[in-house]
Amino acid sequence: MRIALLLLLILSLIACNQNNTTMTATIHIESKNYKIDLDKPIDISIPVQHQSGVGAWYIDQPTIKHVEVDGYVGKVELGGSTNFNDVSFNPHSHVTHTECVGHITKQVYSVNQALNRTFFKAQVISVQPEEFEDDLIITLEKFTHIADDVEAIVIRTLPNSGDKKTRNYSHTNPPYLLEEVAVRFRESGIKHLLIDLPSVDKEKDEGALLAHKAFFNYQGDYRMDATITEFIYVPDEVSDGNYLLDLQIAPIENDAAPSRPILYKIKS
Repeated sequence: MRIALLLLLILSLIACNQNNTTMTATIHIESKNYKIDLDKPIDISIPVQHQSGVGAWYIDQPTIKHVEVDGYVGKVELGGSTNFNDVSFNPHSHVTHTECVGHITKQVYSVNQALNRTFFKAQVISVQPEEFEDDLIITLEKFTHIADDVEAIVIRTLPNSGDKKTRNYSHTNPPYLLEEVAVRFRESGIKHLLIDLPSVDKEKDEGALLAHKAFFNYQGDYRMDATITEFIYVPDEVSDGNYLLDLQIAPIENDAAPSRPILYKIKS
């Protein structure tokens, strides 16, 4: 009887340990190891939503609508066997998206070819844009403490209200980066720039795109492995500092594609 109870206790302890197991991983980047908890991802993406959600660039909201063809109705509620929807959206306007140099070049370059890996050491930095004439600008002085070994910068603008996830930015002249900031990032070896705005550039700049061009080195050898991700949202509970970034991009051959950047806190 005692042996049976002891075996039952051991089995119970094993079950408890299994239930409490965390998934940790060690990522090796540039001769350094980083340990992360895969059970605690921080999703900083904004999804596509039907007739709602974030928006910019003067076009209609996205639509998610069931298919009707040859008597088939792609909606179970209406008698169909499955839900089968067409999704219509623009990656630059309606969702967190990642773009490559092909966004600003005559040549066709696809963001789907830009990444040969997805994990990068990243630094989250909160910045308060400054008033300058009729604009709100993000200046170089906001980035005086960039770590030497980071490959990605994640910019959270202040104030950080939750309506960033549903705001329509068209004709609102949002904050933007000065060209000198993008130059600093490029010269510092930053390959991936993420921001919670519709663009790193001024909304109406007559096509100058100064920050885009500086970051991608438009006047020199294009940075083919660099990316800009716009329309992220970093929750308030995420503190400034260093993380590992998993930059996941939808497999679409286009200058930009919907993306799902995930942050992981680095374990000591």
